[in-house]
Amino acid sequence: MSIRLFNNSGGYIDLESGGTSAAANVFTLPAETGTILTSATLSGINASALSAGTLAAARLPAGSVLQVIQGSTNTETIIASTTFADTSLSASITPTSSNSKILIFINQLYNISRTANAQFGGIRLLRGSTVITNPAVDAGGPYDFGGAFGSTTSFNFYGRITVVYLDSPSTTSSTTYKTQGAIYYTSNFGTSKYQPSGSSYNGTSYITLMEIAA
Repeated sequence: MSIRLFNNSGGYIDLESGGTSAAANVFTLPAETGTILTSATLSGINASALSAGTLAAARLPAGSVLQVIQGSTNTETIIASTTFADTSLSASITPTSSNSKILIFINQLYNISRTANAQFGGIRLLRGSTVITNPAVDAGGPYDFGGAFGSTTSFNFYGRITVVYLDSPSTTSSTTYKTQGAIYYTSNFGTSKYQPSGSSYNGTSYITLMEIAA
């Protein structure tokens, strides 16, 4: 069954039921005056009129921020070895698309000390167990504290390491990013501390992960 509506110019619109069952199909018209939306008129909708619903990530332009995750720690971690070890700073994110990129910001508090001569220290960034950035290298030893710090007697230096890195994990699985630290010149008995406690410079380290649409 169909209903034909004629207009003044001689044209018409047929309303036909697409149902195949014997059940009643009810189409209720709202008590409003306006124009029925079509694919041509959807682009003219004012976004401020949308009070509910979710815009699919696939419809967002490249460079859009899809989600933000932040991890933090104030757990003191002492590393006195040339072998890299975890600094207690990490965060995990589950990308919504395998094409997404992850923008990583690290702000990590550290302390490096030495009783005599020079000492170096540094961090590196990992995705899971894969190293994706290494600190600068001087004479075979890692350091990433804005340069080399040391003296012929003793020193005790505090500061914050800042790292910004854009990664392409190519996955929609949960992905963990973390930092590891190490020192150089173990014979000099130096140490590097991350999130050092018991000092006037103690505090919290942060890692922020932002998923960016491709």
